[in-house]
Amino acid sequence: MNNSSISSGQTQPHNLPTSNGTASRKSFSLGGPSVVIDPRTQAVRRDLADIRLADQVFAPHYASPLPMVVNQPASLRAGADSAAQSIADLPAGSVFEALDFSGGTAWGIAVSLGLVGYVDRGSIAFDPAQD
Repeated sequence: MNNSSISSGQTQPHNLPTSNGTASRKSFSLGGPSVVIDPRTQAVRRDLADIRLADQVFAPHYASPLPMVVNQPASLRAGADSAAQSIADLPAGSVFEALDFSGGTAWGIAVSLGLVGYVDRGSIAFDPAQD
């Protein structure tokens, strides 16, 4: 069975003329085999993906990570539900890059661990050092 080139991570830049004809911009086409994405280490869901993965995966929406700081020890979970399996424990002071906030949870990346999951929204806060 052949892989579809629709979800390929390979890009081929094309120079396109602009309206004034003096500059060009890159355009990307999808070609080649599909890229294998691991949702445990790469922030991709059916509805949303990290913008840094836009050249590797197609998603209905992309989000830029918002650096947050874990303000109290927290559990990184596999799902948004508080009963979801715990993936790791996040110590206070660690960085969490939030990509989505829904209800009382945030979905994103525990930077030091390189793992993707959910944390309670109350356990993270904006990082003033990032302003």
